[in-house]
Amino acid sequence: MVNTTIKTTKSQEVFAAAQNLMPGGVSSPVRAFKSVGGQPIVFDRVKGAYIWDVDGNQYIDYVGTWGPAICGHAHPEVIAALHEALEKGTSFGAPSTLENVLAEMVIDAVPSIEMVRFVNSGTEACMGVLRLMRAFTNRDKIIKFEGCYHGHADTFLVKAGSGVATLGLPDSPGVPKAATSTTLTAPYNDLESVKALFEENRDEIAGVILEPVVGNAGFIAPDAGFLEGLRELTHEYGALLVFDEVMTGFRIAYGGAQEKFGVTPDLTTLGKVIGGGLPVGAYGGRRDIMSMVAPAGPVYQAGTLSGNPLAMTAGIKTLELLQKPGTYDYLERITKKLADGLLQIAKETGHAACGGQISAMFGLFFTSGPVHNYEDAKKSDTAKFGRFHRGMLERGVYLAPSQFEAGFTSFAHTEEDIDQTLAVARDVISSL
Repeated sequence: MVNTTIKTTKSQEVFAAAQNLMPGGVSSPVRAFKSVGGQPIVFDRVKGAYIWDVDGNQYIDYVGTWGPAICGHAHPEVIAALHEALEKGTSFGAPSTLENVLAEMVIDAVPSIEMVRFVNSGTEACMGVLRLMRAFTNRDKIIKFEGCYHGHADTFLVKAGSGVATLGLPDSPGVPKAATSTTLTAPYNDLESVKALFEENRDEIAGVILEPVVGNAGFIAPDAGFLEGLRELTHEYGALLVFDEVMTGFRIAYGGAQEKFGVTPDLTTLGKVIGGGLPVGAYGGRRDIMSMVAPAGPVYQAGTLSGNPLAMTAGIKTLELLQKPGTYDYLERITKKLADGLLQIAKETGHAACGGQISAMFGLFFTSGPVHNYEDAKKSDTAKFGRFHRGMLERGVYLAPSQFEAGFTSFAHTEEDIDQTLAVARDVISSL
Protein backbone atom coordinates (compact mmCIF):
# COMPACT_ATOMS: atom_id res chain seq x y z
CA MET A 1 0.00 0.00 0.00
CA VAL A 2 1.16 3.52 -0.80
CA ASN A 3 2.03 5.73 2.17
CA THR A 4 -0.98 7.48 3.68
CA THR A 5 0.76 10.80 4.11
CA ILE A 6 2.67 12.86 1.59
CA LYS A 7 5.07 15.70 2.06
CA THR A 8 4.13 18.67 -0.11
CA THR A 9 6.43 21.41 1.21
CA LYS A 10 7.71 22.46 -2.22
CA SER A 11 4.23 22.34 -3.78
CA GLN A 12 2.98 24.65 -1.05
CA GLU A 13 5.87 27.06 -1.58
CA VAL A 14 5.39 27.19 -5.35
CA PHE A 15 1.62 27.61 -5.09
CA ALA A 16 1.96 30.36 -2.47
CA ALA A 17 4.25 32.27 -4.82
CA ALA A 18 1.89 31.63 -7.75
CA GLN A 19 -1.01 33.30 -5.97
CA ASN A 20 0.86 36.61 -6.09
CA LEU A 21 1.55 36.18 -9.79
CA MET A 22 -1.62 34.70 -11.28
CA PRO A 23 -5.30 34.99 -10.27
CA GLY A 24 -5.86 32.20 -7.74
CA GLY A 25 -2.37 30.94 -8.50
CA VAL A 26 -3.48 29.01 -11.59
CA SER A 27 -4.00 29.34 -15.33
CA SER A 28 -7.35 27.49 -15.25
CA PRO A 29 -9.75 27.56 -12.26
CA VAL A 30 -10.37 23.85 -11.48
CA ARG A 31 -6.65 23.34 -10.88
CA ALA A 32 -6.84 25.37 -7.65
CA PHE A 33 -8.58 22.54 -5.69
CA LYS A 34 -11.20 25.02 -4.40
CA SER A 35 -14.01 22.46 -4.40
CA VAL A 36 -12.08 19.59 -2.80
CA GLY A 37 -10.06 21.47 -0.18
CA GLY A 38 -6.37 21.57 0.48
CA GLN A 39 -3.76 22.90 -1.85
CA PRO A 40 -2.97 21.53 -5.30
CA ILE A 41 0.15 19.55 -5.93
CA VAL A 42 2.60 21.16 -8.34
CA PHE A 43 3.68 18.85 -11.14
CA ASP A 44 7.31 18.29 -12.04
CA ARG A 45 7.06 15.59 -14.74
CA VAL A 46 4.76 12.98 -16.22
CA LYS A 47 5.34 9.65 -17.93
CA GLY A 48 2.93 6.92 -18.99
CA ALA A 49 0.16 6.66 -16.39
CA TYR A 50 2.12 8.49 -13.71
CA ILE A 51 2.81 11.94 -12.27
CA TRP A 52 5.69 13.14 -10.11
CA ASP A 53 5.27 16.35 -8.14
CA VAL A 54 8.00 18.82 -7.15
CA ASP A 55 8.36 17.04 -3.80
CA GLY A 56 9.11 13.73 -5.53
CA ASN A 57 5.77 12.02 -4.78
CA GLN A 58 4.47 9.65 -7.45
CA TYR A 59 0.79 9.25 -8.36
CA ILE A 60 -1.36 7.14 -10.67
CA ASP A 61 -3.02 9.73 -12.92
CA TYR A 62 -6.70 9.64 -13.94
CA VAL A 63 -6.86 13.19 -15.28
CA GLY A 64 -4.49 12.74 -18.22
CA THR A 65 -4.08 16.49 -18.75
CA TRP A 66 -7.92 16.60 -18.83
CA GLY A 67 -8.24 14.03 -21.60
CA PRO A 68 -5.52 14.35 -24.25
CA ALA A 69 -3.13 11.75 -22.78
CA ILE A 70 -5.01 8.71 -24.08
CA CYS A 71 -1.70 7.06 -25.07
CA GLY A 72 -0.23 7.90 -21.69
CA HIS A 73 1.99 10.87 -20.94
CA ALA A 74 5.12 11.50 -23.01
CA HIS A 75 4.67 8.45 -25.22
CA PRO A 76 8.09 7.68 -26.72
CA GLU A 77 6.82 7.61 -30.31
CA VAL A 78 5.08 10.97 -29.88
CA ILE A 79 8.18 12.48 -28.26
CA ALA A 80 10.41 11.15 -31.06
CA ALA A 81 8.13 12.63 -33.71
CA LEU A 82 8.15 15.97 -31.90
CA HIS A 83 11.95 16.00 -31.68
CA GLU A 84 12.12 15.56 -35.44
CA ALA A 85 9.50 18.25 -36.03
CA LEU A 86 11.28 20.69 -33.70
CA GLU A 87 14.32 20.66 -35.95
CA LYS A 88 12.14 22.14 -38.71
CA GLY A 89 10.75 24.94 -36.55
CA THR A 90 8.09 25.55 -33.92
CA SER A 91 5.61 27.58 -35.96
CA PHE A 92 5.04 28.35 -39.62
CA GLY A 93 1.98 30.60 -39.85
CA ALA A 94 1.63 29.11 -43.34
CA PRO A 95 0.33 25.92 -44.93
CA SER A 96 2.16 22.65 -44.26
CA THR A 97 1.70 19.07 -45.40
CA LEU A 98 1.17 18.07 -41.78
CA GLU A 99 -2.22 19.83 -41.81
CA ASN A 100 -3.28 17.75 -44.81
CA VAL A 101 -2.23 14.51 -43.11
CA LEU A 102 -4.10 15.17 -39.87
CA ALA A 103 -7.12 16.57 -41.74
CA GLU A 104 -7.37 13.39 -43.81
CA MET A 105 -7.13 11.25 -40.66
CA VAL A 106 -9.89 13.24 -38.94
CA ILE A 107 -12.15 13.17 -42.02
CA ASP A 108 -11.64 9.42 -42.44
CA ALA A 109 -12.46 8.76 -38.77
CA VAL A 110 -15.35 11.08 -37.86
CA PRO A 111 -18.63 10.33 -39.68
CA SER A 112 -19.90 13.93 -39.82
CA ILE A 113 -16.71 15.60 -41.02
CA GLU A 114 -16.18 16.20 -44.74
CA MET A 115 -14.03 19.31 -44.24
CA VAL A 116 -12.17 20.53 -41.16
CA ARG A 117 -10.63 23.76 -39.82
CA PHE A 118 -7.85 23.59 -37.23
CA VAL A 119 -7.72 26.05 -34.34
CA ASN A 120 -5.84 26.20 -31.03
CA SER A 121 -8.33 25.10 -28.36
CA GLY A 122 -11.73 23.58 -27.76
CA THR A 123 -13.04 27.03 -26.86
CA GLU A 124 -11.91 28.41 -30.24
CA ALA A 125 -13.52 25.46 -32.00
CA CYS A 126 -16.84 26.11 -30.31
CA MET A 127 -16.65 29.84 -31.03
CA GLY A 128 -16.02 29.11 -34.69
CA VAL A 129 -18.82 26.57 -34.98
CA LEU A 130 -21.27 28.94 -33.26
CA ARG A 131 -20.65 31.69 -35.83
CA LEU A 132 -20.91 29.15 -38.64
CA MET A 133 -24.22 27.73 -37.35
CA ARG A 134 -25.75 31.18 -37.32
CA ALA A 135 -24.42 32.18 -40.72
CA PHE A 136 -25.55 28.99 -42.45
CA THR A 137 -29.09 29.08 -41.06
CA ASN A 138 -29.43 32.87 -40.92
CA ARG A 139 -30.81 32.42 -37.39
CA ASP A 140 -29.40 33.72 -34.12
CA LYS A 141 -30.65 31.51 -31.29
CA ILE A 142 -29.01 28.30 -30.10
CA ILE A 143 -29.96 25.60 -27.62
CA LYS A 144 -27.38 24.27 -25.15
CA PHE A 145 -27.82 21.97 -22.16
CA GLU A 146 -27.49 22.78 -18.48
CA GLY A 147 -24.12 21.64 -17.15
CA CYS A 148 -22.57 21.23 -20.60
CA TYR A 149 -19.40 23.24 -21.14
CA HIS A 150 -18.33 24.54 -24.54
CA GLY A 151 -15.48 26.79 -23.55
CA HIS A 152 -15.50 30.21 -21.95
CA ALA A 153 -16.94 32.32 -24.78
CA ASP A 154 -19.65 34.71 -23.57
CA THR A 155 -22.51 33.00 -25.41
CA PHE A 156 -21.83 29.64 -23.74
CA LEU A 157 -21.50 30.84 -20.14
CA VAL A 158 -25.12 30.12 -19.35
CA LYS A 159 -25.71 27.27 -16.89
CA ALA A 160 -22.27 25.98 -17.86
CA GLY A 161 -20.33 23.03 -16.50
CA SER A 162 -16.63 22.47 -15.79
CA GLY A 163 -15.04 25.16 -13.63
CA VAL A 164 -18.26 27.17 -13.55
CA ALA A 165 -20.03 24.22 -11.92
CA THR A 166 -17.04 23.29 -9.78
CA LEU A 167 -16.76 26.73 -8.20
CA GLY A 168 -20.51 27.28 -7.98
CA LEU A 169 -20.22 30.46 -10.04
CA PRO A 170 -23.23 32.29 -11.43
CA ASP A 171 -23.21 33.34 -15.07
CA SER A 172 -19.90 35.19 -15.22
CA PRO A 173 -19.61 38.91 -14.49
CA GLY A 174 -18.44 40.73 -17.60
CA VAL A 175 -20.79 38.81 -19.87
CA PRO A 176 -23.32 41.29 -21.34
CA LYS A 177 -26.96 40.27 -21.31
CA ALA A 178 -26.99 40.74 -25.07
CA ALA A 179 -24.34 38.04 -25.43
CA THR A 180 -26.54 35.40 -23.82
CA SER A 181 -29.99 36.62 -24.86
CA THR A 182 -29.93 34.23 -27.81
CA THR A 183 -28.81 31.21 -25.77
CA LEU A 184 -31.64 28.89 -24.74
CA THR A 185 -31.04 26.10 -22.22
CA ALA A 186 -32.65 22.74 -21.57
CA PRO A 187 -31.99 19.86 -19.17
CA TYR A 188 -29.77 17.18 -20.68
CA ASN A 189 -31.64 13.96 -21.57
CA ASP A 190 -34.97 15.86 -21.78
CA LEU A 191 -36.29 15.78 -25.35
CA GLU A 192 -39.63 17.31 -24.48
CA SER A 193 -37.98 20.49 -23.16
CA VAL A 194 -36.04 20.81 -26.42
CA LYS A 195 -39.18 20.36 -28.48
CA ALA A 196 -40.91 23.04 -26.39
CA LEU A 197 -38.07 25.49 -27.08
CA PHE A 198 -38.35 24.84 -30.81
CA GLU A 199 -42.11 25.40 -30.66
CA GLU A 200 -41.71 28.66 -28.73
CA ASN A 201 -38.98 29.94 -31.07
CA ARG A 202 -40.08 28.74 -34.49
CA ASP A 203 -37.67 29.61 -37.33
CA GLU A 204 -35.34 31.37 -34.87
CA ILE A 205 -33.07 28.53 -33.66
CA ALA A 206 -29.85 27.96 -35.59
CA GLY A 207 -29.05 24.70 -33.88
CA VAL A 208 -28.48 22.53 -30.87
CA ILE A 209 -25.00 22.05 -29.40
CA LEU A 210 -24.20 19.45 -26.75
CA GLU A 211 -21.61 17.14 -25.30
CA PRO A 212 -22.99 13.80 -26.55
CA VAL A 213 -21.59 12.28 -23.36
CA VAL A 214 -21.37 14.91 -20.65
CA GLY A 215 -17.98 15.20 -19.00
CA ASN A 216 -18.13 18.70 -17.57
CA ALA A 217 -20.84 18.08 -14.99
CA GLY A 218 -19.31 14.77 -14.08
CA PHE A 219 -19.74 11.72 -16.33
CA ILE A 220 -23.34 11.55 -17.64
CA ALA A 221 -24.29 9.23 -20.48
CA PRO A 222 -27.15 9.92 -22.90
CA ASP A 223 -30.39 8.05 -22.29
CA ALA A 224 -31.47 5.60 -24.98
CA GLY A 225 -33.05 7.56 -27.84
CA PHE A 226 -31.89 11.00 -26.66
CA LEU A 227 -29.30 11.66 -29.36
CA GLU A 228 -31.54 10.11 -32.00
CA GLY A 229 -34.38 12.33 -30.83
CA LEU A 230 -32.25 15.46 -31.14
CA ARG A 231 -31.32 14.43 -34.67
CA GLU A 232 -34.99 14.11 -35.59
CA LEU A 233 -35.97 17.40 -33.94
CA THR A 234 -33.25 19.41 -35.64
CA HIS A 235 -34.25 17.95 -39.00
CA GLU A 236 -37.90 18.74 -38.32
CA TYR A 237 -37.26 22.39 -37.40
CA GLY A 238 -34.57 23.13 -39.99
CA ALA A 239 -31.79 23.54 -37.43
CA LEU A 240 -28.28 22.12 -37.19
CA LEU A 241 -27.09 19.50 -34.71
CA VAL A 242 -23.60 20.04 -33.29
CA PHE A 243 -21.70 17.50 -31.22
CA ASP A 244 -19.02 19.00 -29.01
CA GLU A 245 -16.60 16.07 -29.09
CA VAL A 246 -13.65 17.96 -27.64
CA MET A 247 -13.70 15.39 -24.83
CA THR A 248 -15.29 12.33 -26.45
CA GLY A 249 -13.59 12.56 -29.85
CA PHE A 250 -11.18 9.65 -30.40
CA ARG A 251 -11.65 8.75 -26.71
CA ILE A 252 -14.85 6.74 -26.41
CA ALA A 253 -14.35 5.37 -29.93
CA TYR A 254 -11.97 6.17 -32.76
CA GLY A 255 -14.82 7.99 -34.54
CA GLY A 256 -16.08 9.56 -31.33
CA ALA A 257 -19.55 9.47 -29.80
CA GLN A 258 -21.17 9.72 -33.22
CA GLU A 259 -19.57 6.42 -34.21
CA LYS A 260 -20.34 4.87 -30.80
CA PHE A 261 -24.04 5.77 -30.89
CA GLY A 262 -24.63 5.80 -34.64
CA VAL A 263 -25.95 9.36 -34.74
CA THR A 264 -24.34 11.76 -37.21
CA PRO A 265 -24.52 15.50 -36.44
CA ASP A 266 -24.11 18.28 -38.99
CA LEU A 267 -21.04 19.77 -37.31
CA THR A 268 -18.49 18.57 -34.75
CA THR A 269 -15.91 20.24 -32.53
CA LEU A 270 -12.73 18.42 -31.53
CA GLY A 271 -9.69 19.00 -29.33
CA LYS A 272 -7.64 17.26 -26.64
CA VAL A 273 -6.74 13.85 -28.15
CA ILE A 274 -6.17 15.21 -31.69
CA GLY A 275 -3.33 17.37 -30.37
CA GLY A 276 -1.54 14.57 -28.55
CA GLY A 277 -1.03 16.81 -25.53
CA LEU A 278 -0.28 20.05 -27.42
CA PRO A 279 -2.75 22.94 -27.74
CA VAL A 280 -5.18 22.21 -30.57
CA GLY A 281 -8.83 22.31 -31.54
CA ALA A 282 -10.83 21.76 -34.70
CA TYR A 283 -14.31 22.07 -36.09
CA GLY A 284 -15.71 20.32 -39.13
CA GLY A 285 -18.79 18.94 -40.77
CA ARG A 286 -20.74 18.82 -43.99
CA ARG A 287 -18.93 20.27 -46.99
CA ASP A 288 -21.74 22.67 -47.86
CA ILE A 289 -21.62 24.18 -44.37
CA MET A 290 -17.82 24.27 -44.01
CA SER A 291 -17.48 25.91 -47.42
CA MET A 292 -18.86 29.07 -45.83
CA VAL A 293 -15.68 29.49 -43.74
CA ALA A 294 -13.18 32.11 -44.99
CA PRO A 295 -11.42 32.24 -47.36
CA ALA A 296 -13.73 29.80 -49.17
CA GLY A 297 -16.74 31.77 -47.92
CA PRO A 298 -17.74 34.86 -45.93
CA VAL A 299 -17.62 33.52 -42.34
CA TYR A 300 -14.42 34.89 -40.85
CA GLN A 301 -12.20 32.98 -38.43
CA ALA A 302 -8.41 32.98 -38.18
CA GLY A 303 -5.49 32.13 -35.88
CA THR A 304 -1.76 32.78 -35.94
CA LEU A 305 -0.85 29.38 -34.48
CA SER A 306 -3.65 27.37 -36.11
CA GLY A 307 -2.29 24.25 -37.78
CA ASN A 308 0.86 24.52 -35.69
CA PRO A 309 3.36 21.91 -36.95
CA LEU A 310 4.15 20.57 -33.48
CA ALA A 311 0.47 20.09 -32.60
CA MET A 312 -0.19 18.48 -35.99
CA THR A 313 2.78 16.13 -35.51
CA ALA A 314 1.68 15.04 -32.04
CA GLY A 315 -1.89 14.57 -33.25
CA ILE A 316 -0.88 12.46 -36.24
CA LYS A 317 1.29 10.14 -34.15
CA THR A 318 -1.39 9.83 -31.44
CA LEU A 319 -4.05 8.82 -33.96
CA GLU A 320 -1.64 6.32 -35.52
CA LEU A 321 -1.12 4.73 -32.09
CA LEU A 322 -4.88 4.57 -31.49
CA GLN A 323 -5.36 2.61 -34.71
CA LYS A 324 -3.40 -0.36 -33.38
CA PRO A 325 -5.61 -3.48 -33.04
CA GLY A 326 -7.15 -4.03 -29.61
CA THR A 327 -6.55 -0.50 -28.29
CA TYR A 328 -10.18 0.37 -27.58
CA ASP A 329 -10.98 -3.13 -26.31
CA TYR A 330 -8.22 -2.69 -23.74
CA LEU A 331 -9.39 0.79 -22.76
CA GLU A 332 -12.94 -0.50 -22.30
CA ARG A 333 -11.81 -3.42 -20.16
CA ILE A 334 -9.59 -1.56 -17.72
CA THR A 335 -11.95 1.41 -17.38
CA LYS A 336 -14.95 -0.81 -16.74
CA LYS A 337 -12.95 -2.67 -14.11
CA LEU A 338 -12.14 0.64 -12.41
CA ALA A 339 -15.63 2.13 -12.59
CA ASP A 340 -17.43 -1.06 -11.54
CA GLY A 341 -14.91 -1.59 -8.74
CA LEU A 342 -15.45 1.89 -7.31
CA LEU A 343 -19.23 1.44 -7.30
CA GLN A 344 -18.94 -1.99 -5.69
CA ILE A 345 -16.66 -0.66 -2.94
CA ALA A 346 -19.05 2.21 -2.23
CA LYS A 347 -21.97 -0.22 -2.01
CA GLU A 348 -20.12 -2.63 0.27
CA THR A 349 -19.06 0.17 2.61
CA GLY A 350 -22.53 1.70 2.85
CA HIS A 351 -22.09 4.83 0.74
CA ALA A 352 -24.66 5.99 -1.79
CA ALA A 353 -22.92 6.25 -5.16
CA CYS A 354 -23.60 5.97 -8.86
CA GLY A 355 -21.62 6.40 -12.03
CA GLY A 356 -20.21 4.42 -14.90
CA GLN A 357 -17.99 4.55 -17.96
CA ILE A 358 -17.84 4.45 -21.72
CA SER A 359 -14.53 3.26 -23.08
CA ALA A 360 -11.76 5.38 -21.52
CA MET A 361 -14.02 7.90 -19.76
CA PHE A 362 -15.62 7.37 -16.34
CA GLY A 363 -17.23 9.06 -13.36
CA LEU A 364 -18.41 8.57 -9.79
CA PHE A 365 -21.08 10.58 -7.95
CA PHE A 366 -21.71 10.34 -4.22
CA THR A 367 -25.48 10.21 -4.58
CA SER A 368 -27.99 7.38 -4.85
CA GLY A 369 -28.83 8.65 -8.33
CA PRO A 370 -29.48 7.93 -11.04
CA VAL A 371 -27.85 11.00 -12.63
CA HIS A 372 -29.47 11.93 -15.94
CA ASN A 373 -28.60 15.64 -15.99
CA TYR A 374 -26.92 18.50 -14.15
CA GLU A 375 -29.76 18.93 -11.65
CA ASP A 376 -29.33 15.31 -10.62
CA ALA A 377 -25.55 15.76 -10.42
CA LYS A 378 -25.96 18.73 -8.06
CA LYS A 379 -27.60 16.42 -5.50
CA SER A 380 -24.22 14.75 -4.98
CA ASP A 381 -22.41 14.97 -1.64
CA THR A 382 -19.57 17.24 -2.75
CA ALA A 383 -18.12 17.45 0.76
CA LYS A 384 -17.77 13.65 0.80
CA PHE A 385 -16.19 13.76 -2.65
CA GLY A 386 -13.68 16.31 -1.33
CA ARG A 387 -12.65 13.95 1.47
CA PHE A 388 -12.49 11.06 -0.98
CA HIS A 389 -10.32 13.08 -3.33
CA ARG A 390 -7.90 14.08 -0.59
CA GLY A 391 -7.66 10.56 0.74
CA MET A 392 -6.88 9.18 -2.70
CA LEU A 393 -4.31 11.91 -3.34
CA GLU A 394 -2.50 11.23 -0.07
CA ARG A 395 -2.27 7.56 -1.03
CA GLY A 396 -0.87 8.20 -4.50
CA VAL A 397 -3.92 8.41 -6.77
CA TYR A 398 -4.62 11.63 -8.67
CA LEU A 399 -8.28 12.21 -9.58
CA ALA A 400 -9.93 15.27 -11.09
CA PRO A 401 -10.28 17.81 -8.25
CA SER A 402 -14.03 18.23 -8.69
CA GLN A 403 -17.18 16.15 -8.38
CA PHE A 404 -18.22 17.75 -11.67
CA GLU A 405 -15.44 16.46 -13.92
CA ALA A 406 -15.09 13.11 -15.68
CA GLY A 407 -12.06 10.88 -15.22
CA PHE A 408 -9.86 9.40 -17.93
CA THR A 409 -7.75 6.31 -18.44
CA SER A 410 -5.06 5.63 -21.02
CA PHE A 411 -3.60 2.52 -22.58
CA ALA A 412 -0.52 3.18 -20.43
CA HIS A 413 -2.57 2.20 -17.37
CA THR A 414 -1.94 -1.41 -16.39
CA GLU A 415 -4.15 -3.97 -14.68
CA GLU A 416 -1.87 -3.53 -11.67
CA ASP A 417 -2.54 0.22 -11.66
CA ILE A 418 -6.28 -0.46 -11.56
CA ASP A 419 -5.88 -3.05 -8.80
CA GLN A 420 -3.79 -0.67 -6.73
CA THR A 421 -6.27 2.16 -7.27
CA LEU A 422 -9.17 0.00 -6.11
CA ALA A 423 -7.22 -1.18 -3.05
CA VAL A 424 -6.56 2.44 -2.12
CA ALA A 425 -10.19 3.37 -2.81
CA ARG A 426 -11.44 0.63 -0.48
CA ASP A 427 -9.23 1.98 2.28
CA VAL A 428 -10.31 5.59 1.67
CA ILE A 429 -14.03 5.02 1.16
CA SER A 430 -14.19 2.79 4.24
CA SER A 431 -12.90 5.69 6.30
CA LEU A 432 -15.19 8.42 4.93
